[in-house]
Amino acid sequence: HVQLVESGGGSAQAGGSLRLSCTVSGHDDGSGVMGWFRQAPGSEREGVAAINSDGATNLADSVKGRFTISKGTTNTKQTLYLQMDSLKPEDAATYYCAMRPLISGAPPLTSAQYTFWGQGTQVTVS
Repeated sequence: HVQLVESGGGSAQAGGSLRLSCTVSGHDDGSGVMGWFRQAPGSEREGVAAINSDGATNLADSVKGRFTISKGTTNTKQTLYLQMDSLKPEDAATYYCAMRPLISGAPPLTSAQYTFWGQGTQVTVS
């Protein structure tokens, strides 16, 4: 079965950078849509960035120009990345990696459309 494992969370100062990674196991053919979501305490889970199998991306307005989503392969496993630059205190949240089957059009940023989820990694910004 599909497993998603996030890493790279931690603390950063405002204006700093962090890079999140999500390693995929159980689904190695590279198809499907992958995305990053975040949830702050007391808030709903929101879509941050998503990427299709052909590399098309979709980013939330709040992170455009600061965050970059990409995919690669690490030790033969598909890996999803989120490069976060110019961090703001409002970026602090638990970040989740998610995956869903391939869909036509722009990769969605709606959590309900995703099937598989990681356990999350905490990001704090001071």
